[in-house]
Parts: sequence; C-alpha cells; structure tokens
Amino acid sequence: MIRNSRPFLVVETGQPVPSMRRHGGFAHWIRTAAGLARGEVEVVNVQAGDAPPAHGEHAGVIVSGSGAMVSDREAWSERTADWLRDAAHGGAPVFGICYGHQLLAHALGGEVADNPRGLEMGTVDLELHPAAGEDPLFTGLPARIQAQATHLQSVIRPPEGAIVLASSTLDDRHAFRWGESAWGVQFHPEFSADHMRGYVRARAANLERGGQDAAAIHAAVRAAPDARRVLRRFVRRARRHA
Repeated sequence: MIRNSRPFLVVETGQPVPSMRRHGGFAHWIRTAAGLARGEVEVVNVQAGDAPPAHGEHAGVIVSGSGAMVSDREAWSERTADWLRDAAHGGAPVFGICYGHQLLAHALGGEVADNPRGLEMGTVDLELHPAAGEDPLFTGLPARIQAQATHLQSVIRPPEGAIVLASSTLDDRHAFRWGESAWGVQFHPEFSADHMRGYVRARAANLERGGQDAAAIHAAVRAAPDARRVLRRFVRRARRHA
C-alpha cells in the first residue's frame, strides 16, 4: 500500500498523570496505538502555547486527552477550539479523544460540563447505537465493545447535526460523528490495559471519595482491542481520502 506523504498532526492538549509519564506523552501513546511511524506524525503542544499549523497540511488531525477542563475556557483551549471548528468545517479528518472529543463538541456548538453521573474510570462497556452500523469507524463491531475511560466532564449536548454512536452506563454520548470526517470519542483508544491500571492507581483516592471501589475497578481492567480498532480505522480512512 502506498501511504500518503502528508503526516498526521497530533494536537497535545495535556500530558499523562505524573506516575505514567515514564511511558512517554499522549502523542507517543497515540502514535503507537494508531500504528504510525515516527516520521508519519507531527506534534503541536497547544497547552504549552504552541499554535496549530495551517489547515490542509496533514492527512488527519488527532486531538489528545488532558487533565484540563473544557468548561474552564482557558485561552489556549478556546484558540484550539476555533482552529478545530475551521478544520471540521473545511472537511479535514479530525479525531478527538476524551478532552479532544469534548473540545470538538464545544467548537461545533455543543455543550460540555461536569458529568452529572460522576467520575467514569476503568474498562467500561459501550453500547453501540444503530447508527454505528453505518459509520465508517464503527461498522461491523459487536453491539457491545469495551474501552478504557477516565473523565470527569462529558458532552452534555452534542453539536447540532452530530450522530451519537455509542454510550455507557455513565455517559450517554461516548462517541459521535459530525459531518463526514469528524469524530469524537470520550474513551481512550490509545490506552493499553497497563496504561489504564496506572490511571486507576493514580486516581484511587478520587474513586474512593466518589464511593467507587478502586481495587475492583483495577482488577476489572482488560484489553480493549475494538476501541483501538476505531482509531486505526480513522487513520486508514484519512489516508485514503487525503
């Protein structure tokens, strides 16, 4: 297969929890999970103040997770939302992960706020909606898949025209597509089971304060290959349409 010469852009909106940074940053985790070589990825750290490049220079855009909150409307986040809005309206392939999912929804007119059902963390069951059967990234997957998740905020109201593709017990909008080439997923397809266990350990006190059993959540962590398959399908689709 001939690969498009244009690289993918990873927009870093944050970094892993300190205890997990020995494994690299989110851009490294995403690149590895997506099956991309080092030379196939460029990284822009918008949280550190870097400006995203001009639109149209990349095969696709992947927006990382973050410990920040979209509802705080920080200046760097709002600038990135404006950039994402233009990218999505211009037809660029966009894939938002966790914070990136929420930021994309916000950029396109949706609403993001604290999840009224509380902290969601661990390997969670996702129910795919009927529309997922016709979606390029989700078609053919089982009606229920597992995914890694860790978030306090959620997309409370999706953007107008968005198609919700998946939900969990604690989040009704775990994935959506807007238009033909923009997706947001609340889950973390780039997380391995080891990454997820590390996050559960790091957030154990938060889980316990919320009345959840951190040890049980840690023990229930499993690999989530279908969730990772969604990310890889995005990469393949973006290459084909570049």
